[in-house]
Formats: sequence, C-alpha cells, structure tokens
Amino acid sequence: MLPLRDELRTERVPWVNYGLIAVNILVYFGERLLPVVQLDDGRRISLGDAIVHTYGLVPAHLWGSPGDSAHTIFTSMFLHDPASLSHLGANMLFLWIFGDNVEDALGGFRYLLLYLGAGLLAALTQAAIAPGSLVPIVGASGAISGVLAAYGALYPQSPVTVLNPVLPLWLIFGPLLVLPAWLIIAEYFIGNLVRGILTIGAREGGIAFFAHLGGFVGGLLLLRAIRPIPARANYEKWSQWRRPSAKRLR
Repeated sequence: MLPLRDELRTERVPWVNYGLIAVNILVYFGERLLPVVQLDDGRRISLGDAIVHTYGLVPAHLWGSPGDSAHTIFTSMFLHDPASLSHLGANMLFLWIFGDNVEDALGGFRYLLLYLGAGLLAALTQAAIAPGSLVPIVGASGAISGVLAAYGALYPQSPVTVLNPVLPLWLIFGPLLVLPAWLIIAEYFIGNLVRGILTIGAREGGIAFFAHLGGFVGGLLLLRAIRPIPARANYEKWSQWRRPSAKRLR
C-alpha cells in the first residue's frame, strides 16, 4: 500500500525531518550530476557510481577491515542508486508523511538519534545476513523503517490516506482509502519479512529487505529507550473504512 498523507498535525516545525529530506535529495542529485570519465585503461565510469562504491556499505569490506569501513555505515544512509529516482522518491515520501510526527513526539535531537540508530542497526543487519557480499548497501530505507515503527507505536490509530491497491475496488471505494496507520505499517513489515525470507540464498543484488527489518526492530527498541510509548495518545483516531474527506488535511 502506498501512503499519500496522514491527518496528524504537528505542534512545532519539524526542522530535523526537513533537514534529513533536504540532505538526501541534495546528495542524490549531486550523484546524478557528476560526469562520466574515461580511465587510463579506456574504461568509462560514472563518478556517481564511484561514490556509491566508495561510500556505500560493502559487507565484505566492513567485516574484513572494520577500521577502514566503519564510516560507511553512516555515509551509506544518505546515498541512493543514482539510476533509481523511484527509490529516493518513495523513501522521501514516507519520511515526509511519518517523520514530522515522530519528531514532534520526541523532539529534534532524540528524533535524530532514533533515525541514525535505526539506520545503523539496519546496515549491520543486512551486512550480517550477507557478510561476504561485495555489493554496496545504500539508501535511507533502513532508517526510515525505524521511523515507521516509531510512528506505528506512537499513533497506531492515526488515519492515513493510501492509494487503493486493488484496481477493481476503485469502482466501489474510489482510488483513495483512509486506513489506520497500524494496518499500513504492519503490511510493510510483513511484506518485507516474507520477501526477505524468499531472498535467503539468492544471488546478490536487489532490495536489502533485512536492512528494512533491522531498522524497523531498531526503531521500536530505540523508541522504548528514548521515550516510553504512552498508554493513550491525544490525537484524532481512525474510526471507520472510508474515502478521504474533501477538507484540506494539511
């Protein structure tokens, strides 16, 4: 399910979340704008791809030489495949929808700790699953998975507008639906778990599903450590299956 917006308003400006989105976008387009150069041996290489291989997390390098590669655990969080705008777009959409409310609940500094901590645990989880891999791990997905987990724990009944995933049901419900956050986030976790299990033993490459899972679990653990989940949260809760209202949500 593709979320499009939520109905939770924030009480303060989420500057840290805005900053994270800006850094990811700027780094991505910086990668894309770098030229293709010709090496002395005649090969042509994109400098954007070279940055991914240099600053992305390569599990075999991390375990083989931790001192030389430990920094890539963090640099890899702000890199995306320069050939995949959809990867960046999906990540930033999720961060835009869910990150501001988590920052609102935790405060900017603790939110940043949760984001970076979830990203660290995500990277280490994927590296542990494929310790000999030479394929760079890049992307903010693991850190954002931790943000999703925190949002689901803090605001499980928050109404979220999603794109209706079943085309025939567009005739009945229309292209948009309003669902509770817990359902969307549970579907995200279960989907990654199933696909991750199916990729065990497969050839290298593709989506790092275990990074998503590691970041998700990391987000829950870090939220417990940073701020206890309240028994009741004061926010407007989802109440019924419905289409989005016509009123402006943000």
